[in-house]
Amino acid sequence: MKLSTPLEMRNDLLGKKLVGELEKRNFEAYYCKTSAEAMEKAFALIPEGSSVSWGGSVTIREMGLTDAFHAKNYKVVDRDLAKDADEKFELQRQALMVDCYVTSTNAITEDGVLVNIDGVGNRVAAMSFGPKNVVVIVGMNKVEKTAEDALTRVRTYAAPVNSMRFMGKTPCAVDGVCHNCKSPESICNQMLITRNCRPAKRIKVILVGEELGF
Repeated sequence: MKLSTPLEMRNDLLGKKLVGELEKRNFEAYYCKTSAEAMEKAFALIPEGSSVSWGGSVTIREMGLTDAFHAKNYKVVDRDLAKDADEKFELQRQALMVDCYVTSTNAITEDGVLVNIDGVGNRVAAMSFGPKNVVVIVGMNKVEKTAEDALTRVRTYAAPVNSMRFMGKTPCAVDGVCHNCKSPESICNQMLITRNCRPAKRIKVILVGEELGF
């Protein structure tokens, strides 16, 4: 029998506690030890035949979830298949009307608050209103103590890494440090702090006891 590592034990304990905190805030919440279990849970929450879409989440791509949606019986709105910027924008708009929007979160607090920063705004718009349901899949590496800590994580770590991923021409993409910039390519334009879920259970959070995404 394989013994759990201290990090695995920490993730299991904190993850189960965090499920309770999220439920107090009217989210539907689950904890899965692995990304494979999380993928099974996601498919259990999204009936086949549903229309689905997503934003630029690294987490769900690392899991293979986007490819799996294409392979199964779902109506997929995939902005990654757009031929040009105009078509991508139209698909992002269509994503606001799907049955289920799948994403991660930039950070989550120990008491169940979701903290996100977006460049264009399509992802935070979908999280707050539009799709009938939202499934948020988040690795335990994104858990922070407070909303202030979460915002610091997003600005000083996630944003620079993502700007580099997008090959953006922002100051943080050059030196990895947040400059609170006003660059035309800034990906820190809209901030969303989701304190509670309304309507109740519209947002379903799947916590994963692994390091996923940025």
